[in-house]
Amino acid sequence: IAMVIDHSAPSPLEGVSALHKKMRDFTDRYQFKLYDIGEGVCHQLVPEKGHVAPGSLVIGADSHTCTYGALNVFATGVGSTDLAAGIISGKLWFKVPETFRFILNGQLPQGVYSKDLILFLIGDVTSDGATYLAAEYVGEAIRALSIEARFTISNMAIEMGAKVGLMEADDKTEKWIKEHSSLTYNPVVADPDAVYARVKEYDVSELEPQVAKPHTVDNVSPIGEVAGTEIQQCVIGTCTNGRLEDLRIAASILEGKKIHPRTRLIVAPSSRRVLLDAIREGIISTLVEAGAALVTPGCGP
Repeated sequence: IAMVIDHSAPSPLEGVSALHKKMRDFTDRYQFKLYDIGEGVCHQLVPEKGHVAPGSLVIGADSHTCTYGALNVFATGVGSTDLAAGIISGKLWFKVPETFRFILNGQLPQGVYSKDLILFLIGDVTSDGATYLAAEYVGEAIRALSIEARFTISNMAIEMGAKVGLMEADDKTEKWIKEHSSLTYNPVVADPDAVYARVKEYDVSELEPQVAKPHTVDNVSPIGEVAGTEIQQCVIGTCTNGRLEDLRIAASILEGKKIHPRTRLIVAPSSRRVLLDAIREGIISTLVEAGAALVTPGCGP
């Protein structure tokens, strides 16, 4: 059991401060792990700190707990009552979900990333197209992605209504786990004769950058359709895209440039470790010199 103070951190309000104190007192009393302000966002810290491994069953009090599916973990978000039941008893009731299999062929073009891919899929199947299904992402396009990029896809499985966002464990997964965790693990693979609720196959070789327009996550279009639209604020961060790879890409685009004077750029590294690595690589200075406002590692604004 681990608790993470990653929202409103540092606290901006007296009521939030009281809640943070309650979490600190609770973890002290029961000797649970606590990640306090500045450590990062929970969905980065849980895998980064080695708390999950392939084949695990994990629950979390946040819908984006499905992020860990990128590591072959059945990870799902639950409500406060269900989480309390899990803490008290070590057990929880589940309805076993059927599976929606996404077969992703081809290679993403240059300048097109995993965020574009998952936005495209959500736009195609809609925000409730996989409700209470296990989304299973397979194919050469997934195998080509880094673990950090895979996290982005599994993270947003909930945005299509899915219970989990599962990926197979491969050599990249094993390498990542060995670098971050000492847990023993047992990867799970789909049975050869598995029956699927739905199967969709795509070739992503011609995919363009995608954008979700207000006010729904499935109101997705290629970026070309909204080119020229003024942007007042940009956020790089959250549990979806605050990892080192994301910051590195942003810095490569912004190096030697300045953001528009009427645009705000807010950068929230997903963990203290990510922040330190980004400082060492010169990424943070590049972003700040371009005009970015750097905030505490965590969920950000």
